Amino acid sequence: MTMSEIYDRDFDEDVQCGPTDPCPECGGQVRTNTAETVCDDCGLIIGEQAIDRGPEWHVDEGADTAKRTGAALTPARHDRGLSTEIGTHQDANGNTLYGETRRRLSRLRREHARSRWRSKQERNLGHGLTEIRRIASALGLSDSVRDQACQLFRTAQDQHLLPGRSIEAMAAASVYGACRCNGQSWLIADVAPMAQVGQERVANAYRVLNEELGLPTSPIQPTQFVPRLASELGCTDAVRRRAEQLAEQAIDAGVTTGVHPAGFAAGCLYLAACAHDAPLTQADAAAVADVTVETVRSHRDRLLSVVE
Repeated sequence: MTMSEIYDRDFDEDVQCGPTDPCPECGGQVRTNTAETVCDDCGLIIGEQAIDRGPEWHVDEGADTAKRTGAALTPARHDRGLSTEIGTHQDANGNTLYGETRRRLSRLRREHARSRWRSKQERNLGHGLTEIRRIASALGLSDSVRDQACQLFRTAQDQHLLPGRSIEAMAAASVYGACRCNGQSWLIADVAPMAQVGQERVANAYRVLNEELGLPTSPIQPTQFVPRLASELGCTDAVRRRAEQLAEQAIDAGVTTGVHPAGFAAGCLYLAACAHDAPLTQADAAAVADVTVETVRSHRDRLLSVVE
């Protein structure tokens, strides 16, 4: 077989010479195949990859927008989101199934649920990731922080840190560790109420994660709590900016070592509100920061010594 015979077959090219626009250079006939659009007269390549080789799109039943075929991979599920589910007692056309077909589908659904977990370790992973998703949703965390917490839980399981410890405690500790790594203003006292275990167990689990995995966390500073507390108190932007300046001055002066960061931020907001004649009481600031009024008052006095 000669070379000309191979190209004469052109079985691997979908050549289209329909009514297309002429060549912009010479006005000749334009030919389109699966790879490119080219002029037959001058050889000008007008476009490449005419066929969209991207992912497919489909519209689910009852949905208004199109979606990609299949969900994206996510570390928030034990199988990365590749699992399948057997739907309700309906066929592909939406017709209700009856009789033996319905019973057979129920048996298949039961066996499918039994075979979902390949091992005890995978079952524990699924339970822990479910807890992380629940806690992250209750705290209003972003998907990126949630995925980091799930990956942290996976790493803890791979490093054999789960035996002898509560899965719920490790899940809550993973969420808190992800928040700390991202510099978010959350304390264990904020995360523990969302978990199904006590605060002591969450603190112990986080201590293990931090020591064994070496989390890149930094000490929590009062400046991280100022925006959140200001939003909850309804403070103005001027009060918030002044409170942030006071917190930065206190950090530079070294008076924030060993203090409660949320309580110190509440003291900064109260002092800034007094400077701007804003209606903010010590009791309101203490209630939002979950500290006592005496703590806010002592931090205010310490700030006054630094500012003066």
